[in-house]
Amino acid sequence: MTINNNPSNIKISLPDNTQLPESDGTFSTNPPNIKISLPDHTQLPESDGTFVKNFQEHPQSILLTDSILPVLAKIHPDQQYCIGQDSGIYWRIAEPLDRGAVSPDWYYIPNVPPKLNGEVRRSYVLWQELIPPLIAIEFVSGDGSEERDKTPLIRGENESTQRPGKFWVYEQII
Repeated sequence: MTINNNPSNIKISLPDNTQLPESDGTFSTNPPNIKISLPDHTQLPESDGTFVKNFQEHPQSILLTDSILPVLAKIHPDQQYCIGQDSGIYWRIAEPLDRGAVSPDWYYIPNVPPKLNGEVRRSYVLWQELIPPLIAIEFVSGDGSEERDKTPLIRGENESTQRPGKFWVYEQII
């Protein structure tokens, strides 16, 4: 499978099921060493171009962050944690790439550096760091149906057209 995202010209080649190891660690077709290079936070879209639907999200996020900082300073004297706000958490490779992400209004991830290689995080890439958020918060907009959506991920033909619900991703993946 090859994924192409034109804005960044990212191309990713992933092995198909015949190139993955069997349960005993052997390969079914004995391919050469497979090297998978997945994109990092600097190569993934940082915005899906949608507008914030609730003007109170930003002040609520600031209030929440300011309230919890003294506690986090005690829990993490080494400052190894990340707080995200309206930024993507990439949990799978999809086309387009932003279909493999959710953007909670606010989230906290313990035991990860706040910056990567000295750069401010543009997003959080779960397949690189393997530590899921401990807290993910959605501020409800409208009737809240988007935030409470439990639509599961569909595998197969409709996978590219059907986006799983946010709540399903939070409960089942993140």
